[in-house]
Amino acid sequence: MTDIHELPISKRPAQTWRTTLKAILFCLLFNFGCLMINGSQFVFLLPLRILPFRWSRSLYYTGIRYTKGSFGCLQILMCQWFAPTKLLITFETKGEGRFTPEEIQSYSIKNKHGDIVALNFPSKFVLIANHQIYADWWYAWCLTYFLSPRKIHQHVYITLKKSLRWVPVVGWGMQFFKFIFLARSWASDRLQLASDLASLAKAAEKEDRPLCFMLYPEGTLVSNDTRPRSKKFAEKMGIVDLKNILLPRSTGLHYSLRSLAPRIPDLRLLDLTVVYPGIPPMGYGQNYYTLRSIFFDGVPPPEIHMHLRTFDVTQSIPVGNLETSRTNSSVEADIPAEEKEKFDLWLRKLWREKDESMDRFYETGFFDTSSASKGLKVEIPLKLGRKREILDAFCFFLPAGVAYLWGRVRG
Repeated sequence: MTDIHELPISKRPAQTWRTTLKAILFCLLFNFGCLMINGSQFVFLLPLRILPFRWSRSLYYTGIRYTKGSFGCLQILMCQWFAPTKLLITFETKGEGRFTPEEIQSYSIKNKHGDIVALNFPSKFVLIANHQIYADWWYAWCLTYFLSPRKIHQHVYITLKKSLRWVPVVGWGMQFFKFIFLARSWASDRLQLASDLASLAKAAEKEDRPLCFMLYPEGTLVSNDTRPRSKKFAEKMGIVDLKNILLPRSTGLHYSLRSLAPRIPDLRLLDLTVVYPGIPPMGYGQNYYTLRSIFFDGVPPPEIHMHLRTFDVTQSIPVGNLETSRTNSSVEADIPAEEKEKFDLWLRKLWREKDESMDRFYETGFFDTSSASKGLKVEIPLKLGRKREILDAFCFFLPAGVAYLWGRVRG
């Protein structure tokens, strides 16, 4: 019998009254969480940003990181309560970007039973992945919660359309989070991207804070509309198109790495290959999973398969000559054609290997068929680690802390 998540959304049975009530409850709780987070930013943090003191500026940024972590916790809590699923993480062990057994062992955080429950990954990295559904970014942010004890989910940065900047509550909150808003015009965006990332990198390195910058090199979802464009691009370049994913565009990632790497010497690139159960080979993810179908209809993927590869940016990736970029953030806007071509070839090779690993997964159930990889699969339920983090998800401790301090001041 076919499971409901294996049916296209258009062929699934109609919602029941119980599903509708759960959808309403999800909307109420998620929007309440967003309002609490954004309201705390305006009421308690913005006044600190305005004050001309170093201590107030420091408190402001600490508070913003807490609110960003609250949003990360809110996403996990919404999965935990309304769309239960788990991450099934595997590691590349034989190809480029492979993990050694020693690295996997050193990165593993185990519980008292010896099971791996989280990872202790290097905390400054760029995260890239194939892009199938709009929930990709949601699940990737959830993954960062489990990647390090250093709370990487409080230090996530992404790029967004400039038009989203002033969307009530959500857009305002993303401005506080220091997300990067782009106009989708590379002529104007490239200097903005280079400058913003250089600033984030300097601060992260100076204060020894984590940094996770998320980017999807395909730029858009695999769909009936984008597949022909990928094929046309392949024909123009004289290369073979991919089957399961779109050909990547290298420019944004190249500029991003050249902006970050000179300022973060140990910067890593974390590459995810993601497969959702129920989507057939060469199928379109949005036909099976949307944010609405996952959280309103209550049909999440039963598990999310994530295959990890990691690269030392300065040692393993042809990003080009970074020496002139160390002191001038605008230099990233002028990358020599030869360096662009080398990076483009490297990224296309990476994406072709990703496409082939997805073929292997559909055929065998494994991304990497080596015996070492088959024997290691980390299963992490999308649940908060501590009950008190339910309060974090609704940004409870920020107003509670301010109320406590105010009470002490008043005696």
